[in-house]
Amino acid sequence: MGLAAFGAAAKEEPPDYGPTMRFVVVRSSAPGCEPNCPEWISAEGTIEADTPVLLKRLLKTLGGRPLPIVVNSPGGNVDAAIQLGRMVRKNKLDIAVGITEFSGCSPAMKDCRDNGGKGQPYLGVAHDSGAMCNSACPLMFAGGIRRVVGEWAYLGVHEITTTYRREKLLYRTTYRIVNGKKKIISTRIVSRKNAGSYKTYEMSKTVEKRLSAYLKEMGVEQGVLDVIKATPASDIRQIEPEDMLEMKLVTSLDSLDLLTERTICQRHPAPANCREVPTDGATAAVAAVEAKPASPRPTEAAPSQSQDEEMRFALVRGSNPLCNPDCPEWISAEGTITAATPDKLRQLLDDAGGRRLPVVISSPGGDVEGALDAGRLIRERKLDVAVARTDFLDCDPGAVGCSAEDGFHTGLTVDAGGACGSACAIMIAGGVRRLVGSTAHLSLSSVGMGDKVKAYLDEMAIGPALFSAMQAVLYASGRELSQSEMQNFGLTTGPQSVDALTGATICRSEPRPDNCRFLPAADAEAKAPAKL
Repeated sequence: MGLAAFGAAAKEEPPDYGPTMRFVVVRSSAPGCEPNCPEWISAEGTIEADTPVLLKRLLKTLGGRPLPIVVNSPGGNVDAAIQLGRMVRKNKLDIAVGITEFSGCSPAMKDCRDNGGKGQPYLGVAHDSGAMCNSACPLMFAGGIRRVVGEWAYLGVHEITTTYRREKLLYRTTYRIVNGKKKIISTRIVSRKNAGSYKTYEMSKTVEKRLSAYLKEMGVEQGVLDVIKATPASDIRQIEPEDMLEMKLVTSLDSLDLLTERTICQRHPAPANCREVPTDGATAAVAAVEAKPASPRPTEAAPSQSQDEEMRFALVRGSNPLCNPDCPEWISAEGTITAATPDKLRQLLDDAGGRRLPVVISSPGGDVEGALDAGRLIRERKLDVAVARTDFLDCDPGAVGCSAEDGFHTGLTVDAGGACGSACAIMIAGGVRRLVGSTAHLSLSSVGMGDKVKAYLDEMAIGPALFSAMQAVLYASGRELSQSEMQNFGLTTGPQSVDALTGATICRSEPRPDNCRFLPAADAEAKAPAKL
């Protein structure tokens, strides 16, 4: 005899957030890092049901090495995220929200050999600008021993969405009559048919109890669960850093530099994720990164600069489509500092009508007197300063025939590749806000003129530790500072990147920054770069 019945199978099906999460081992390619560099696990993409298997497989190849995880994920499957969190905790791994920028070969390249399969890490650098850990991702994140979310990364939660799929099941039951009663011998499903589905946006008591137990297991306060329940599934609630710290979702307010910054391997003892390779191996790694021709970095400039390489200044307006018609503007300062630099800057500021525009600088250093005078001019005009480079989209201001109709070029600021060396550190000391992002570089050297430099730093309210560090560096060498050292010396006012001064959305903040300028729609469209 046969029996037809309806059944409902509960299945959590996350929306399609893009590619599945992949895990690869990465070694820092930051300049000057070799032969002892930090390594980490890059985890990017959507969490799906089989994602924990992928992480387990990778961890097995590491032989117990506790590499931190740098995660960038929009979320996904809740059960899988909990499994990942428990796996992270069991292996005693640290975790940070961040993005890995690969150098040369990357996992996304079809013609790129599988470095992981060869037992060799990929090369790259990690940063937190624009990185996210949303939806189910914070559950994975909660498993970390040390858990960090930098100021420019995002961690957000919302109510869990559960999709129930209905199925029409046809059973075949075999039974026999024993003493006048039915005795079932066997029951089996002979067919399944889709009978529709429905979603629920309210957390069931069972799910709530499971999440509550998990967060308690990870040592995270229940306030996280309260935020999840209070945020509609159609929205994302970004949790503020101080709130994450109070809820014990993060263990400190550090950025991922705590785990991946190239100078951490110079500590004694070196962190567990540092690995020293033989010199020939280090040389090979550098060669792999430099396989493609690249423009010389500012820090690689020769000691004697030609006149064409003197610092030039240009007025720039942000060209990110997200900002039109109200976009930030800034002063690009790139090249070697000379005695003429202060006068050039003063002329540009006068041309700008006295507006308080931040200075975005990338320079190998140069004339100390020029740096002192430029720094004093920056402080006098109450300007902010950031180390970064400007990518021009209309034309390079140094090229013949390049001009801007209203005096402003169009461009974008980029931390990576931005560098400030030697006397440049003196010039940026004049800024009101002084920023050096995690992928920009600032190095000190002994610049001479000791009494003048010491008096200048005192004038800028920067403590004596920076001057002592300068004096300790040999003339023929340089010493790159970590972000924490820059802040401890008082040279930078915070860990933010240049985006804090020139980011596409800063003109929407309150109060509105001084370097924002609204253009009528027609003018904004005329200045926007053409797109195919």
